[in-house]
Amino acid sequence: MQATRGRSKFRKIWTRSLAGLAALLIAGAAGVVLAYPSVAATTCPGCYGLTELQPGVYTEQGLSGEQRAWVSQVVETARQRVSGFYGGRSGSPKLLVCLTEECYQHIGGGKERGIAVLNRSVMLSPRGLDPVIASHELSHVELHQRLSGGADVPQWFDEGLAVVVSNDPRYLAPESAPDRCLTDPTGPLPVTLGEWLHAAGQDPGTYAKSACQVSRWLRQNGGRAALHTLIKSLGNGGAFTALVKVAPQDQPTG
Repeated sequence: MQATRGRSKFRKIWTRSLAGLAALLIAGAAGVVLAYPSVAATTCPGCYGLTELQPGVYTEQGLSGEQRAWVSQVVETARQRVSGFYGGRSGSPKLLVCLTEECYQHIGGGKERGIAVLNRSVMLSPRGLDPVIASHELSHVELHQRLSGGADVPQWFDEGLAVVVSNDPRYLAPESAPDRCLTDPTGPLPVTLGEWLHAAGQDPGTYAKSACQVSRWLRQNGGRAALHTLIKSLGNGGAFTALVKVAPQDQPTG
């Protein structure tokens, strides 16, 4: 009788513990959804009303055939641009593509044209449904997929490289130009994400300056092969500041 009561008490305690744990997990998931809808949306696109257009690409429901074709074309062009620069793609990030502002706000987007989420997925707004913007964001994901062992690069290099990969005419001269720079990086370039957001918010030319620095570094060090060497060296524990030399007047802080 005593043993029976003991087992019954144990079952009640275990049941309450499981119920408490489930409640915490549900509350935690709800907190993520409320605080980070973009993370939740990229984890479960269908939960936000998106439908799979093709493997890894999600869009709003009810698109016309023309709209679906345009999304597919943008994605394919952007993927080819990234693959061509990096010599292939090591990552297969999800792409969440919105053709209305309501959709983009619903999945956690803001005023940006597009954004890489946790360096594993990409969200594109109606204003970012363009091969340049799409390949820019995909470049961020590809770079971080290739970096290993906790290796990282300064934000100016990450953003400048994305401009080069996307071949963005707003911030770079054509590839045929002797020097692609539109704006010389005559001062410190932002190293951390916080510094980048502040600097780019104050001066849109920050993108052009960073792209200029990266394009010149690539040209002076063997082009795309230099990037592969850099990624490998960083993965082996090399220090970015020792591997990437910039002119003294252009030396980033941090």
